[in-house]
Amino acid sequence: QLQASGGGLVQAGASLRLSCAAPARLFSRAAIGWFRQAPGNEREIVAAISRSGTNTNYLDSVKGRFTISRDNTKNTVYLQMNSLTPEDTALYTCAANYNQILHTVLFTSAKYDNWGQGTQVTVSS
Repeated sequence: QLQASGGGLVQAGASLRLSCAAPARLFSRAAIGWFRQAPGNEREIVAAISRSGTNTNYLDSVKGRFTISRDNTKNTVYLQMNSLTPEDTALYTCAANYNQILHTVLFTSAKYDNWGQGTQVTVSS
């Protein structure tokens, strides 16, 4: 099971770091993505990282503000979110694919088959 955490209520301009913990026995096999869905909107992928951690990809609107990383010692993928705006308000969810080759970044939701519960991020103006 994936466990997402770290959401909260912050003011515009603030930062948050989300965490996505995966089962230890599977983490090294996991390509992971962060998704978000705001009320009335479709789910969109925000950032993704390969199993190796060497390759990443981002939604254009978050490039330069968000950073995805992984800590293999803690079986956790992080999403560092800086300069948050009200447009970033959404339910953030992480997902994993445990069957990808080492350096592949998956940037579509259809490629992920293991989903965690979301963590709410609310940014006030």
